[in-house]
Amino acid sequence: MGAGHSHSHTEHPEPTPQTRAARKKANWILAAILIPLTLLTLAAMVLMWPSGSKEGITLASPYAAAPGVTFDTGKIQRVVVGSCSDAQAGGDAAVQAPQEGSQCTFAYTEPDKGGNPVKVVINPDIAKSHGVKPGDNIRYLNLSKAQGATGQGAPAYVFVDFVRTLPIIFLAVLYAVVVIAVARWRGLRALIGLVGAYVVLVSFMLPGLVEGKPPLLLALVGSTVIMIGVLYFAHGFSARTSTALLGTMFGLAITALLAAWATDAANLAGVGSHDAATLTNMSDNISISGIILCGLIISGLGVLNDVTITQSSAVWELWELAPETSARQLFASAMRIGRDHIASTVYTIAFAYAGAALPVLILVMLYERPLGDALTSAELSEEVIRTLVGSVGLVLAVPVTTLIAVLVVKATGIKGHAAKGTGAGAIAAVPVGALAGAAADGGGPYSVESGGIESGSVGYADDGGSAGGGPDDAGPATRRGRRAALRS
Repeated sequence: MGAGHSHSHTEHPEPTPQTRAARKKANWILAAILIPLTLLTLAAMVLMWPSGSKEGITLASPYAAAPGVTFDTGKIQRVVVGSCSDAQAGGDAAVQAPQEGSQCTFAYTEPDKGGNPVKVVINPDIAKSHGVKPGDNIRYLNLSKAQGATGQGAPAYVFVDFVRTLPIIFLAVLYAVVVIAVARWRGLRALIGLVGAYVVLVSFMLPGLVEGKPPLLLALVGSTVIMIGVLYFAHGFSARTSTALLGTMFGLAITALLAAWATDAANLAGVGSHDAATLTNMSDNISISGIILCGLIISGLGVLNDVTITQSSAVWELWELAPETSARQLFASAMRIGRDHIASTVYTIAFAYAGAALPVLILVMLYERPLGDALTSAELSEEVIRTLVGSVGLVLAVPVTTLIAVLVVKATGIKGHAAKGTGAGAIAAVPVGALAGAAADGGGPYSVESGGIESGSVGYADDGGSAGGGPDDAGPATRRGRRAALRS
């Protein structure tokens, strides 16, 4: 930034024995709280584990083919439009001039299993909205060998869906490569943790809902297990992670209570959903309102984890930079970071749900319904309540996580070790508010005018870098102290 700003490539000094002792003591304090909670959660999970039985479920799967009917795949060779009366297999009638009556779209498709191209009739909604083109891979229903299935002009081959395997695999690989390239080992651990979370969801929570387990308890236990595994696996066993986990548990509890109240008070029954109606007719044990309640809790897990781990890290970094700071000032400084995070995260939740509900929003706009009626309708009320419930739990988790972190760092009872260990005693006098402001701005370079460090430009030290600045006659010990103190 200013004159005297320099860069070097010295690494950060190792934590001092006093710092390590403080972290160890904090870990013991948090372990005394979290270990009983974890054991209680695991015990509840074992007691509630679903049996996997599907007794009493009447299931008519649309993907189960009748005798003689198969689901085949193939690549479209050409697309034509003709009379719907030509839907019967055989011949090239669809290439002829359209006859009187309705028009249909046909795709001549080469089967993946080999053989001559077949004429697949494309659903009118697909043909109108997205369309099909040569080269598309599709899945279609083969009725040609079913007895009586093609009688009275019924089509022998009917479009079912597109085959999206390759683009999804490509995006998944690209996502994994980007995450690992940027976040490295921690990114890989986060991806593995995501797989573990999926296993808990599929093997515990979903079967539990099908068997009629208490949805509130099921969601709390499953979500807590997921957060314990994901947080510790991705971020490691540390006081910061444990503090974030406590804050996350609090946020989960608030979200669960609000979700339980809102589901009942707003009468969220899922009556406007075709999928909900299908589930209701399958079994008497399945509660649609219970599924909605569980969904309200699960939907906010990722964002909740994001804000709690950020607040926990902010408190620990600020305290290690200025351990002489009072608990009140440390809390206030960390909350300045938290407020910025809250504001951006609330937008994230709202826009994510708005994007998912775009078709419904467009219909509401075209119907010209009053805004109040639209937001409280069966189509939108679930999304609105999900946004509000998740946001309340998220916002309240920030001050609670910050308070827990402040109490833990102060309970370690070690003061001034950062200054003594780095050889820069003046760093303890740096106002935590200035450091919090720098963290809230993204950790970039900032200027410190006073407060224990000489006036001038002070650079930000990242991994492998250093903080330069100040007069050229500043001693090496002072520069090392600033590098150690200004890392984030």
